[in-house]
Amino acid sequence: MTDSSTAYTDMDGQFIAGIWRAGRAGKTAANHNPFDDSILNEISLANEADLDDAYKAAATAQKDWGRTLHSERSALFMRVVSILDARKDEIIGWLVREAGSTLLKATIEWGAVRAGAMEAIALPSRVEGKIMPIDVPGKQSFVYREPIGVIGVISPWNFPMVLSHRSIAPALALGNAVVVKPAEDTPVTGGLLLAKIYEEAGLPAGLLNIVVGAVEDIGDAFTLHPTPKLISFTGSTRVGKRIAELAATGTRLKHVGLELGGNAPFVVLDDADLDLAVRAAAFARFLHNGQICMSSNRIIVDASIHDAFVDRFVAHVRTFKTGDPSDPSTVIGPLINAKQKAAALRNIAAARAAGFTELLAGEADGLLVPPHIYSGVPNDSDFAQAEQFAPIAPIIKAANEDDALRLANATEFGLSSAVFTRDMARGIRFARGIEAGMTHVNDISVQDSPFNMFGGEKNSGIGRFNGDWIIAEMTTDHWITVQDTPRHYPF
Repeated sequence: MTDSSTAYTDMDGQFIAGIWRAGRAGKTAANHNPFDDSILNEISLANEADLDDAYKAAATAQKDWGRTLHSERSALFMRVVSILDARKDEIIGWLVREAGSTLLKATIEWGAVRAGAMEAIALPSRVEGKIMPIDVPGKQSFVYREPIGVIGVISPWNFPMVLSHRSIAPALALGNAVVVKPAEDTPVTGGLLLAKIYEEAGLPAGLLNIVVGAVEDIGDAFTLHPTPKLISFTGSTRVGKRIAELAATGTRLKHVGLELGGNAPFVVLDDADLDLAVRAAAFARFLHNGQICMSSNRIIVDASIHDAFVDRFVAHVRTFKTGDPSDPSTVIGPLINAKQKAAALRNIAAARAAGFTELLAGEADGLLVPPHIYSGVPNDSDFAQAEQFAPIAPIIKAANEDDALRLANATEFGLSSAVFTRDMARGIRFARGIEAGMTHVNDISVQDSPFNMFGGEKNSGIGRFNGDWIIAEMTTDHWITVQDTPRHYPF
């Protein structure tokens, strides 16, 4: 635990080559608390020259870091875990103030960051090469797995700290260097706070660089820069497609890891435990106000239990408190910014105009939007097909199990999903029919584990996070042969 005398300060610019310095864009941005609009700090923004400095520093530092002993890299993350423990309240406080996180969500996020650091302790020793057979006399064949080099990370504002750290930690553990561009709404929790933690842990200068700048100043340049070998992006499908295009058309081709939008189905089959399904659906839909890519965006319920589910679901959600995210009893806190609020209000107006049954509603107050629930929603409506990213719950009636699976798959997205049933074999069979990267039987769609695969299908992205999957993403294979005996060549 830390007090005000030891809390981190001076997170108001850039962290490049191990130095805290002002950005050179010639402008600043106020970092606001979304609940009360107070200014948390002023950030001196970066330009392309700052970005170039960051990538150069990363490339230089990575050469030695990639040859560092595994034990040294593991020891770094042991220190990071200790710092995360000591500064738990400080970190949670920043997540509440800057990201509008409720205390529950902020605590969950801190725990996920810590779990990622714990997993990173083991990653350096899990990198394996291969000795391969080869059909040439007197030849040996080896495949070495090596760091990919410099990785660029672009992170979002909804779970800013963990969605930056889930790329930062494995990248560093595997011998890479990192340049991070956090979201403009969360520059501290998405980047600068992590820089302070790794600086305190003794990470060598240049291996982690945080560049905070406006999209118009450094957005495209971040991906187009020739140094990074991989761009790891978490955010909207629209922006992800743009990054993929830039990665393919710049002066040097790049790998991309894209974790994009979602429209997770939460399916309740006719034999489900109704009370469990109701509570799980409410948690999966309204955690962090629905501002989660894995949030259960469409609640699909078998017709035979639809009305009973709806009655219990509305009654449960009606008890949720909307208000100050620092209040432990608050379930619904503020949306991140005015743009997200405007999008939510447009979706609510569209649902009313379409004649969907409004079961729960309320008036917005500042960036606070209370829970809204709608039934009678067609799965093919724009309302159901949109990623809400707000405390709005569409409920869709399915005729039967086959219809529920058809509805679940009728979306351009395929990130996460959930199905509830008392029959495990039925649940696994249904889960395997869902076109998504992840499906959870009798649990919520919002799931992540640092040692289990994470990733989506269709327009929800390409690439995988966590465990052996992130090792494959953030390292590269190098085939080396040795000819032990002289070989005869035909000319």
